[in-house]
Amino acid sequence: MLEKKEIAQIIAVALILAFSLSIWNFDFFIYALISMLLIIAINVLAKIVASYYYESEIEIKVWEVERYGFNPSAYFKKPLPVGAFIPILTTLISFGYFTWLASLVFDVKPKVYRAAKRHGLYSFSEMTEEHIGNIASAGILANLAFAVIGYLIGFEEFAKLNIYYAAFSIIPLSDLDGNKIFFGNIVSWSFIAAIVMIAVGFVIFIV
Repeated sequence: MLEKKEIAQIIAVALILAFSLSIWNFDFFIYALISMLLIIAINVLAKIVASYYYESEIEIKVWEVERYGFNPSAYFKKPLPVGAFIPILTTLISFGYFTWLASLVFDVKPKVYRAAKRHGLYSFSEMTEEHIGNIASAGILANLAFAVIGYLIGFEEFAKLNIYYAAFSIIPLSDLDGNKIFFGNIVSWSFIAAIVMIAVGFVIFIV
């Protein structure tokens, strides 16, 4: 289950994203906040279920960047919580036309003893990049599924936000889900990225 710190960070990120999405139209804030809380919850829950299959636990946290260059000494004194300010920054720079939504990342902690009990001593005693990528994939696919559900029942904005959240998450950058999927299984990344791009195209050109 999620720790209090993780829940607090999820709520904080949802507030930041809702504020960023509604900064030029504050009447949209409550809808955006409820939507982002649901979208993040869907994403996180799918990852929890997937991690359970691999006999592991995930830890949710705000996306942070520790280094600023390729030099071995090019590290910030403290990790920079880019997930907390990039959404607001991108919204201000684009005058509300563009808001970065991928602000949360996750770490995986394997449960060695339970893995030995269910899968044999060496089967899942260590998490491979493919396992981690599969966990990340579960979150994005869940958001795409709920985008379809939201659209079918008439919540088009909720559907759009799910798709945009998936689109930002699939980018293979830093510690984001897309990077985990890309290095875990590039074929899976290509397949999911194609689905996401089709969904984004549907939103932009059709809806």
